[in-house]
Amino acid sequence: MPLIMESTPTIAAKDPAQYPLLRNLQFSPIKEGEEQYIVLWDPTGLSKERLVLPLNYFFIVQHLDGEHSVQDIGALYLKRFGEFLMPNKVEQLLADLDTKLFLEGTRTEQAKQQALTAYRQAPARLPQFAGRSYEADAAKLRAQINGFFISKEGPEVKKSEHAGKLIKGLVAPTYELKHAGPIYAWAYKELQEAQQPDLYVLIGTAYSGLEHPVAMTDKDFETPLGLVNVDRTVTDRLREHIPSAFTDELAHHNEHALEFQLPFLQESLGKDRPFTIVPILTSFSADSLRDPQIREQVETFLQALKDALVATGRNYCVVVGAELAHIGMRYGDSAPPTDFSFHRCMQIDLEMLKHVENRDPEEFAKFIQKENDQRRISGFSPIYSLLRLIQAETGQVLRYDRGITDQYNSTVTYASMVFF
Repeated sequence: MPLIMESTPTIAAKDPAQYPLLRNLQFSPIKEGEEQYIVLWDPTGLSKERLVLPLNYFFIVQHLDGEHSVQDIGALYLKRFGEFLMPNKVEQLLADLDTKLFLEGTRTEQAKQQALTAYRQAPARLPQFAGRSYEADAAKLRAQINGFFISKEGPEVKKSEHAGKLIKGLVAPTYELKHAGPIYAWAYKELQEAQQPDLYVLIGTAYSGLEHPVAMTDKDFETPLGLVNVDRTVTDRLREHIPSAFTDELAHHNEHALEFQLPFLQESLGKDRPFTIVPILTSFSADSLRDPQIREQVETFLQALKDALVATGRNYCVVVGAELAHIGMRYGDSAPPTDFSFHRCMQIDLEMLKHVENRDPEEFAKFIQKENDQRRISGFSPIYSLLRLIQAETGQVLRYDRGITDQYNSTVTYASMVFF
């Protein structure tokens, strides 16, 4: 469920009635017979709607960037398709987008404020994907998770070479559990057999995008397996020192990256072992770290977080939910991936992950910067943050795999890793 369409997350300075601005949406190509369409949806969950568009209408939507006027788009449409774009059709499309909360503007801002108020008033952050991406019944969920560990793609039965050591960090996918569950299990088996801390820093990709590099929340998380408590010793200190880290708190409401980790974490630690979490979403790219302002914001946050963790006097483990490359038409490539292009992507992924195994965050960033992030490494920011937060002696890739995301074989890669 990666982010695949980017637009400026703030309201355009120009008149939005004349220069419409699309929100940060996701899209995917679909086929019906010989016809090709694009389906749009809102990854934040603010809008529950979906919109299926023919390709010529998707062309219009792609230019709703707050910089092109309706007249500009009409001229581009004429140049591209050789026919005039009737104003009433544009007006109808814009009205539909606005009603669906797909455009930035007053209606969307009001909906965001209402959603934030409801989120803050709720006793806990409720599971959004139970019953859809994984079992909603506790007994069935435990059986589902345990099934991932014993499946043929799951981890080896023999004990880990790191058994009994204090675990410092792990990386797991954020891909759909029914497909990637066994890959998650490789990482969480290491946790099961390790010396386990009682404080876990959960860092995941904010696939819907953020206005700031990071987004924290101090809400407890409810899962079908019970309540997971936030460590308020850490979150209260960070709210005091870096209040901007909570500005995008609503992003947690519908984000799956952390939610998918929690049942594995609960089942791996056992229901009788108390633990607390620090939930964090991140959304900065390797290239954005070239910007001194972004770099300073990231540095300030990570240092404040590390200070807060050290101040607890407790051991902690950083748990990351992240995906790697995104290749294919769904992600902006002109053609579906071939066997050759996938295997080449895999080689580059594993070369890139050598820097992660070596616990070298800056070389990891440079690797992605050097290739201009052509393969769209969505898990950069949480993995980079992990490397900055832990002091580990070893890092290891445990398992690598991929998922197919649409009818055109668009592909997401992911891996499980562990650090001791």
